[in-house]
Amino acid sequence: MSKKQKRLKRANGVILPIFSIPSPYGIGTFGKDAYDVVDFISDASIRYWQILPLGQTSYGDSPYQSFSSFAGNPYFIDLDMLVEDGLLLEEDLENLNFGDNERYVDYAIQYNIRYRVLEKAYENAKGVLDEKIAAFREREKDWLDDYALFMAIKRDKLDISWVEWEAPLRDRNPEALREFAEEHADVIGFYTFIQYEFFKQWQALKEYTNRHKIEIVGDLPIYVAFDSCDAWVNSDILMIDPETKEPLIVGGAPPDAYSEDGQLWGNPVYEWEKMKKEGYSFWQKRIEMALRTYDLLRLDHFRGFEKYYAIPATDDNAKFGKWELGGGYDFFDFIMQKIPARQFIAEDLGYITKEVDDLKDNYGFPGMNVIQFAFGENFDSNYLPHNYVRNSVVYSSTHDSSTLKGWLDELEEEGLELVERYFGLEKDDDYQWKIIRALMASVSDVAVFQIQDFFELGDEAIINHPGTLGENWKWRAKKDDFTDALALKIKEMSKLYGRYNG
Repeated sequence: MSKKQKRLKRANGVILPIFSIPSPYGIGTFGKDAYDVVDFISDASIRYWQILPLGQTSYGDSPYQSFSSFAGNPYFIDLDMLVEDGLLLEEDLENLNFGDNERYVDYAIQYNIRYRVLEKAYENAKGVLDEKIAAFREREKDWLDDYALFMAIKRDKLDISWVEWEAPLRDRNPEALREFAEEHADVIGFYTFIQYEFFKQWQALKEYTNRHKIEIVGDLPIYVAFDSCDAWVNSDILMIDPETKEPLIVGGAPPDAYSEDGQLWGNPVYEWEKMKKEGYSFWQKRIEMALRTYDLLRLDHFRGFEKYYAIPATDDNAKFGKWELGGGYDFFDFIMQKIPARQFIAEDLGYITKEVDDLKDNYGFPGMNVIQFAFGENFDSNYLPHNYVRNSVVYSSTHDSSTLKGWLDELEEEGLELVERYFGLEKDDDYQWKIIRALMASVSDVAVFQIQDFFELGDEAIINHPGTLGENWKWRAKKDDFTDALALKIKEMSKLYGRYNG
């Protein structure tokens, strides 16, 4: 069997998270507006829809810090669909304040209101969906039982981290878990119900999307959150103290030109040798579940699979970490053999070594080029279009960067002059669309654009400011952003540069 995966079809892609989809309930959902978005993507002849992780978010609201690698975000369950299914009444949704800003999510409102509404639906589902939920629970028991129990304990303990629970629950004493589960069966049933509804609605939307010849790109964070069911259940394969359950080593990035202290992420890192001995079972289950949820996966922080930056958990910054070997070839040989129906994109941004490139190229994983990172003092960056290879994905912007317009607006005179010279821009040109056109014309198999770049929005529409808390993952599109004229413009350009998804 060939170790290399097949190349991606030459096409365009769009980044549009589910939370950014228009909806009357303060955050994007799997409802009618999502189907309208799919119609727009189809009309624009876009093949790849990148949606960011769908996991249940925790403190900070980041989809990259989830309570579970397997569970879905309850906020995305469409309430109107619950009305259609007879689980809610229309009056249950009246007089509820989901926020008055259609451009930004208010997560505090979501947290305070949405669960109350879902609990009403759960009560109405009793005796109606019992058999279907039981069948779902049996199919997904490998992760669902632990997740529902974890969330029930967190609710009982007022959301404190699992490492602060009483030792029998923290350490997963079988008798203590059985006793808690018996006493809190209804709460466990609620968390099971919301996962049933999440995946029922998501699978329907995904099938509709796939029928339109659109493939969904999901992001797979390399690490799990410390305060997660993943860490609670799998602490033996993480750098976690077996007695106290506190992290010993955490992930991050070393100091560089942008951060003199480096980046301290706080996620516990893996015991790769121990995972190898037990057959990478956690990773196999995780990737298999992700490939049931999405069509292909972007492997976040790909360089960490070759070497990861290990920082003592007691450190206040990332200055004194060191590079340690990751799973490397052994891990990917295993995954490529065990999961033949898989397609990966390597997130290989930042300082990348030859060893990382060799690992990526060995399996034929396309890497990423972000045009905003391309302009330094000279025209020699690998992120410039004349240096692209076919088996790659070019991005106009990402969820962690400025929008294309925001980047152009903030460029200093010298930087803007380099951009103008490279793309042959004249002062009366539409800079954004000239750059979009150039990226579509590039040899990269896939050209991906944030939806904000098609909408010509500036940095008011940034998704995430890395290293900050409180103002991220909030931006939302409006219905009138999606126009027939815009879809036609993208479609015609897609045809011109061989990216037509017909």
